[in-house]
Amino acid sequence: MLIVFFDVQGIVHFEFVPQGQTVNGAFYQEVLKRLKRRVVRVRPDIKDVFMLHHDNAPSHTAFVVTNFLTQKKISVVPQPPDSPDLAPCDFFLFPLLKRELKGKHWESVENIQARVTRFLKGISVEEFQGAFKAWHTRLRNCIDAGGDYFEEF
Repeated sequence: MLIVFFDVQGIVHFEFVPQGQTVNGAFYQEVLKRLKRRVVRVRPDIKDVFMLHHDNAPSHTAFVVTNFLTQKKISVVPQPPDSPDLAPCDFFLFPLLKRELKGKHWESVENIQARVTRFLKGISVEEFQGAFKAWHTRLRNCIDAGGDYFEEF
């Protein structure tokens, strides 16, 4: 499993979840600690004001996670329930990655991880910017529809 964070400039942080590891609140909190340190290093201009967007998975909404985010003053962009079409990972990043990996045979988990790492590092800034423009459009369409389901983006 892959946990990845990105912005309009590209990948900020990503981690492969160790085999057998459950992504619970405690595990996700540790990931967020590493993300926070990474933001300080690679995006120092936003280190005190960055916002996080993630879905409503139990690990993301666990008390230890929400408490950590509050303490670190990390704002969370709300994600409407059951709306994967509004999550950039779901409509942009994961489909790209799936196309890249589809139909290929891998000798080991390490080989898959190496390929995923190269792929993530090869996505252009323009592609990330396009994803965020598309996200803005999708959010606007959702607002215009009063939160109701709509088919066209």
